[in-house]
Amino acid sequence: MGQSLAQVYLHLIFGTKKRQPFIDENIENDLFSYIGGIIKEQNGIPICINGISDHIHILCSFPRTIALSNFMKEIKGGSSRWIKTKGTQYRYFEWQNGYGAFSVSSSQKYKVEKYIMNQKKHHKKISFRSELIGFLIKYDIEYNETYLWDS
Repeated sequence: MGQSLAQVYLHLIFGTKKRQPFIDENIENDLFSYIGGIIKEQNGIPICINGISDHIHILCSFPRTIALSNFMKEIKGGSSRWIKTKGTQYRYFEWQNGYGAFSVSSSQKYKVEKYIMNQKKHHKKISFRSELIGFLIKYDIEYNETYLWDS
C-alpha cells in the first residue's frame, strides 16, 4: 500500500488532581474549545468534549503520526498552562497524572458521543470512581485501585 491510512476513535477520560472541582461553568466551554484546538494541532479531530467539575471526557479521532502518551501530554499540558492564565482561582489547577484511553468502533461512535454529552445528567446518578472502574472492567483492563486516585 502506497499510503498509510487509519481511522481510530478514542474515548479519553482524565480528572483534575485530587478531584478538585476546578472545571466550573465560567471556564468549561472555553476549556473544551481550547482542548479541541490542541487535538486539531496534533492532526486529530475532536468530536465531542464534555465533563463535570472534576473530570472530562473526550471523543476524538486519533492521529496516526503521534504516540498516545505524547498526544495526552500535549492535551493535558497545554490545557493546564492555558487555564492557569484565566484567573487567580485557577492558579493551582493541575490534571491528575494518568488517563484512560479506550478504543471506540465506528459503529459505537454516536453512542459514545451521546454518553459524553450527557455527563452532567449521568453524574447525578453515578460517581466518577464508579464510572471509571466500570470502564476498566468493561475493557478488561487490569488496574490497582490505589493508583487510580492518588494524584
